[in-house]
Amino acid sequence: MLAPMASSSLSLNSDFLNNYRHSLHQDTPFSAPLHSLLNLSSTAFPKRRLNCEGRFRAVPVVKASVGAAESEVVRDRTVREEGKILRVGIICGGPSPERGISLNSARSVLDHIQGDDLHVSCYYIDCNFKAYAISNAQVYSNTPADFDFKLETLAQGFKSLSDFVEHLATSVDIVFPVIHGRFGEDGGIQELLEKSNIPFVGTPSNECRKAFDKHDASLELDKQGFITVPNFLLQGRELEDTELSKWFTKYNLDIKQGKVVVKPTRAGSSIGVTVAYGVTDALTKANAIISEGIDDKVLVEIFLEGGREFTTIVLDVGSGLGSQPVALLPTEVAYHTPPRFPEIVTRNIREGASLLFQQLGLRDFARIDGWFLPPSAETSYLTGNKLGRSEFGTILFTDINLISGMEQTSFLFQQASKVGFSHSNILRTVIQRACLRFPNLHQYSVVSSPILRAKSSQINTSFPKHQDLRKVFVIFGGDTSERQVSLMSGTNVWLNLQAFDDLEVIPCLLAPTNGYPLNTDSDKTKLGESSKIVWTLPYSIVLRHTTEEVLDACIEAIEPARAALTSHLRKQVMDELMEGLKNHDWFRGFDISDDLPKRYSLDQWVEQAKEAGATVFIAVHGGIGEDGTLQSLLEAEGVPYTGCAKKEDLLKMPLLDIWHDLTSKLGCETLCVKPARDGCSTGVARLRCDGDLTVYVKALENCLLRIPPNSLSRAHGVIEMPFPPPELLIFEPFIETDEIIVSGNAHDLLWKGNSRWVEITVGVIGKRGSMRSLTPSVTVKESGDILSLEEKFQGGTGINLTPPPLSIMSNEALEKCKEHIELIANTLELEGFSRIDAFVNVDSGEVLIIEVNTVPGMTPSTVLIHQALAEEPPVYPHRFFRTLLDLASERSS
Repeated sequence: MLAPMASSSLSLNSDFLNNYRHSLHQDTPFSAPLHSLLNLSSTAFPKRRLNCEGRFRAVPVVKASVGAAESEVVRDRTVREEGKILRVGIICGGPSPERGISLNSARSVLDHIQGDDLHVSCYYIDCNFKAYAISNAQVYSNTPADFDFKLETLAQGFKSLSDFVEHLATSVDIVFPVIHGRFGEDGGIQELLEKSNIPFVGTPSNECRKAFDKHDASLELDKQGFITVPNFLLQGRELEDTELSKWFTKYNLDIKQGKVVVKPTRAGSSIGVTVAYGVTDALTKANAIISEGIDDKVLVEIFLEGGREFTTIVLDVGSGLGSQPVALLPTEVAYHTPPRFPEIVTRNIREGASLLFQQLGLRDFARIDGWFLPPSAETSYLTGNKLGRSEFGTILFTDINLISGMEQTSFLFQQASKVGFSHSNILRTVIQRACLRFPNLHQYSVVSSPILRAKSSQINTSFPKHQDLRKVFVIFGGDTSERQVSLMSGTNVWLNLQAFDDLEVIPCLLAPTNGYPLNTDSDKTKLGESSKIVWTLPYSIVLRHTTEEVLDACIEAIEPARAALTSHLRKQVMDELMEGLKNHDWFRGFDISDDLPKRYSLDQWVEQAKEAGATVFIAVHGGIGEDGTLQSLLEAEGVPYTGCAKKEDLLKMPLLDIWHDLTSKLGCETLCVKPARDGCSTGVARLRCDGDLTVYVKALENCLLRIPPNSLSRAHGVIEMPFPPPELLIFEPFIETDEIIVSGNAHDLLWKGNSRWVEITVGVIGKRGSMRSLTPSVTVKESGDILSLEEKFQGGTGINLTPPPLSIMSNEALEKCKEHIELIANTLELEGFSRIDAFVNVDSGEVLIIEVNTVPGMTPSTVLIHQALAEEPPVYPHRFFRTLLDLASERSS
């Protein structure tokens, strides 16, 4: 390990801050937060190492004592000397609006690189540039707000950045920065690491600065001979229209209506980007970017009318300091990989992106965005015979992303899987390639793919044969309003179960019926099971954001001409990759095959599961996934599945027309209405008067997919409605709970505690008759009376408090609550796993049940993951999902 540079904390902080300020321009709004970094304490952070758990080890969230940590360092050194374990430090967060994406990227990287030969420590830098060492469990926080709320109590802060890098120098072998935007891609974090000789993944600081600034990058690309989009730079707070008007005239743009793109020069590829019409509108939107503090330099570009956007990942497969970039198969936005361009255009994009990567001095990997203008598009404003122009059209590169998004379904993984890389394989390949640039890291050799870890050292150009492996079908999708959450849940379960080498996990889409032509009576409001379609999916097609996109990709993939072209281009890229990777003994080969999706009726799919001896992991939320239909079909064929046999509704009554009948029967003034058979948040609304009931009923009669915000008598958000409309509704008294508010400093809770009731959600797990309660969670609502789909399922909104703070609920009341939850679960004969939503009295632990979700959300940051991580010892996602799978198998045996 390289020793840190012999410099005091004063010189490191001062030099670094001065340089960083200079790169941002000192009069920008971004220099202000950096004053918080001027803590020039010379007391270093204790030289300790946080627990670096392996893929299946648990990590306590509490802070470790210095003494215990020092003994851990000694033990770890012994292990490393014997097994040469590579220690990787993931740094996420940062001041950019993209820090939420950064947290998602960090979670994804953590999930896919950990192993016996590679240990991970996680770090976070907040908006004020304060660094923290965080537990791996904390990375699974729901949102940035959730993360920040818990930061002070669960993380170990560093007094200054110099203390932080001194800690890194002794605690990790290489850093993997996943900070998107400012401080991550502008050279900030890279310069900080370079000053202490700490190895890191990615491009050096000087090259980052040139590539991140869109204006500077445009000038450099023009200098290197690439075609660029004509642009005009606006900077400072006094923007005048004279020069911009001249620029409009120069390119024959109408001064009042000419269409342009306005964007900050130093922000993420989508941050602050907007379309403007004419000079006045362009200046207005440029001023908004500056006044909102996004950037003080704004670029105005010609709108590429008729253009088609693309993005491509470039991977460096060279050795040492030598660069050998290979562009993967580009994606035509949205989500056509390879793009639907002429083959020669795709080849030219790949060659151009690889050349750009090399000429700009980029390292390891990057994502390069651009536009393809077909011959029919207007290109008279593009002059000169430069790289990117041909008889088939014009290629322009417009954005360089030095730290590509690494969320589960990002372009990086979409494109990598198309040419044979799993998530783990591509990330480990990037890390190992970075290690080759640092002589002191040559001794480490992490296997590129854990799936192929047990194979011989011979490079594997074929794919692992799935013989004698236990088959698992993960099914997701469907027709309900929760189908997109179901896709997230299913994808997360599928990816986590990939960690087990005794399983063959097959993702399956229950296709949305409105996305595929079916021979059904148009008057029918409910389609029979026999008409439902299930697709078994290849790896790359799962990685989409909506079920409709997955379905479209399936249909496109089986077109003979498209399949042949994809296979041909895939082989070209893989051959180019192997030219470099064959020289590295750590590369075990590609681990994703080039399969096609297959279409079955639901009945045929069940038969396939039976013949394969598969266990079905149900991740279909609402509809047939939770009303017992899918479970009955599987039971009839003896196919084991996760979760409960059937969900019984706790309270059902037909819709009544008269408001006072409802309120008098239930003895309340305010009602909660919900469909009798649907997901937990679909169609749930608070009704305060007969007018609210009228609006709700009319929405059902008109088959509305959602009730717009503020349609009822009190302000509310969008209410997702069930389709088709339900046959039965449940009406129940609306329980007034005490509102929990996060105070202005984002670290304290305000709670009046008048009613003594709060809403909780809690997972239960186990065998029938012996279900065990996990630790309940209180979710602080972002707005409104009803927790939204995002608050319950996704990493979108809300702060999850697991367990409820002692200031709200005592340990005694919490244990009573868990006893009541377990009694409810066993009384309802639940099994496998479920989630129970309820109201709890914070003094007595008394529980009033709201509903039972037999297929709860299983997204990467859902509350169930938080509750599993709160166990002692913590249960990480892959182990949690494996436990659920094993419970299903045990039940059927």
